Amino acid sequence: MDKLRKFVWFPTPYHSVLLWLVWQILHDFSRGHMVLGAVFAIVIPWIVAPLSEEAAVAKKPIKALMYTFRLLIDIAVSNYDVAKRVLQSNRSLKPAFIAVPLDIKDPVPLTIFTSSVSLTPGTVSVELSDDRKWLYVHVLHLEDEQALIKLIKDRYEAPLKEIFGC
Repeated sequence: MDKLRKFVWFPTPYHSVLLWLVWQILHDFSRGHMVLGAVFAIVIPWIVAPLSEEAAVAKKPIKALMYTFRLLIDIAVSNYDVAKRVLQSNRSLKPAFIAVPLDIKDPVPLTIFTSSVSLTPGTVSVELSDDRKWLYVHVLHLEDEQALIKLIKDRYEAPLKEIFGC
């Protein structure tokens, strides 16, 4: 019964708290705004909750943390590489588009994957095919297409498949 009450009053409690806090930050901390923010924090999730899908949950949170650290390191290393390439002659750059075949189909891991590719300097996720089988990526400098596809899949997609169990 308590679980049912929790769902009825706060379908997404963290979103409610976040919504209330953002409301307070954007407005003065008067009693009226605190009450109005609380009303919005309760009513808006009620309206939105039926529209949302069941979100994928990380089944291996330690691996998710390791993935985050690896991504941060990749971002730093790629920033250095891109800066070095940009400061050299533009004639040495070989920009290209590549198509990365996808094994992930769930929306949350797929979003994290495409965002990881875009966050890493030198690559940008351009488009996801309608059937979600291909991710088209623009690369600032391409030496070996198959090696880069393998790197992206091994470094980002494989760990996400393991983290989310998909």
